[in-house]
Amino acid sequence: MKGQRIGYVRVSTLEQNTERQLEQVPVDRVFTDKASGKDTQRPELERLIAFVRDGDTVVIHSMDRLARNLDDLRQIVQALVKRGVCVEFVTEHLSFTGDDSPMATLMLSVMGAFAEFERALLRERQREGIALAKQRGAYRGRKKSLAPDRIAEMCQKVAAGETKTEVARIFGISRQSLYSYLAEAQSNGDPAA
Repeated sequence: MKGQRIGYVRVSTLEQNTERQLEQVPVDRVFTDKASGKDTQRPELERLIAFVRDGDTVVIHSMDRLARNLDDLRQIVQALVKRGVCVEFVTEHLSFTGDDSPMATLMLSVMGAFAEFERALLRERQREGIALAKQRGAYRGRKKSLAPDRIAEMCQKVAAGETKTEVARIFGISRQSLYSYLAEAQSNGDPAA
C-alpha cells in the first residue's frame, strides 16, 4: 500500500501568504501553521506528526519552514523517519527515509546548520539596521496600539486598584505592553500612572 503525501506549510505571521510554498507540488493533505518556527510547539505540526503513518511522505518547502535550529530539525526528521515516514524538502532536493547513508545525515546537518546560520545573520543585520536608524533619529519603533485617551483610561483603572493582568486583558494587550505604557505615562508625569 502506497502512503499519502502530506504537506507542511509554515509562515511566521498571519499576513504572510502560504500559497507559494507547495505550489504545484502534489499532496493529498496540507497542515498549515501560522506561527514562529522558534520552537516545535506548533499546533498543526503536532497534528501532522500524530496523523502520518508508516509509508507516508511529509513534503516541506524548505528546511527553515520545519525548524529554525539544527537540533529541532534533526529531532523532527529523526522522529518521523523512525516511524517509517519519508521527509522530503523541495527547495533543497533532499529526502530522508531512515535508510539514509552517512552522507545524507551529513547533508541534513550541514543544510540545517546553514539555515540556522542564515537566520542568525538576518537577525544581526536587522539589529544593526535598527541601531543605525535610531542614531539617525529615523527609527521610531513600533506604532502604539492604544490611542492616548485609551492609555489614560488604562492608567486610571490601574490606579483604581484593578489587577494589571485584568486591565491588560480588557485592553487586548500583553502585560509587558501594559507595563511599558505605565512607565511611559509615569515618565510623562501622568498622576494616574
